[in-house]
Amino acid sequence: MTVLLNHTIVHATDRAATAEHLTGVLGLPAAAEYGPFLVVELGNEVSLDVLEVDRVHAQHYAFLVGDEEFDAIHGRIVERGLDFWADPFEQRPGETNTNDGGRGLYWNAPDGHKLEILTVPYGGWPAG
Repeated sequence: MTVLLNHTIVHATDRAATAEHLTGVLGLPAAAEYGPFLVVELGNEVSLDVLEVDRVHAQHYAFLVGDEEFDAIHGRIVERGLDFWADPFEQRPGETNTNDGGRGLYWNAPDGHKLEILTVPYGGWPAG
């Protein structure tokens, strides 16, 4: 069997707010409760399992999306008045990037998690 990522845990001081942010901005179905988690299902059978904790160490989560999804997510970010940047260091506010021939942007989720959408993976698409 090939090794595949199945899920990862996203720590949050308010799991409902974080799950709503993820599903709302990314345009995903509402999170389902599973034990102590709110489970955000992604399109590739990977889930982000949001767990409420007292203290969070911010992480980076990148989402590969198509052009239509990029436009829709970008639109929701703008509609919500969220700050976004073309770079993870927040040096190019209100811009998108064209890294590797695609488009990308970064924004912050609750608790400081750095989220990214990109239309082409780092390094570009494999040849062939």
